[in-house]
Amino acid sequence: MANREALRELQVRLASRLQAARSEGLSVSSWLAVETAGQYYLLPLAQSGEIFPWVTVQPVPYTQSWFLGVANLRGGLVGVADLAGMLGTTVTRSEQALAESSLLAFNAVLEVNAALLVDRLAGLRGTESFVSSEPPAPESPAFFGTTYIDAGGARWQELNLQILSQHPAFLSISA
Repeated sequence: MANREALRELQVRLASRLQAARSEGLSVSSWLAVETAGQYYLLPLAQSGEIFPWVTVQPVPYTQSWFLGVANLRGGLVGVADLAGMLGTTVTRSEQALAESSLLAFNAVLEVNAALLVDRLAGLRGTESFVSSEPPAPESPAFFGTTYIDAGGARWQELNLQILSQHPAFLSISA
């Protein structure tokens, strides 16, 4: 229950910060920053949907290991993908780690009933949060965008959720 309250508080804080930035004419953050399996990702706010605390996921047989199954989120059946696993990192999570993780639904405009499992929400970020950037490596998946580097040297990989939602690897969940 405490996780749900903390998540609700985070969502309220994020919404109020966005509203304050809009009303003050400041540049609005472009991304929701998340961490999973020790890697940092930037997800476009316009492509990100609602954030949910971890819920029970019903496994689906004969699917990729990164496809965790389906969950009921606000009365809708949603496929749940482990972002780290989908990107090639094998992660074993305890029940405690899952309880502290979040599910990030895709924005409804993308017309994909899916959510990504992420380990930690790291708030909102805009380009002013970073000191440099690099284009994606030539061998990177099509849904990888620019890599941004913050003042502490952490590398944040931008992910285009619209392209990801149409990528053959994401759409092919069968094992």
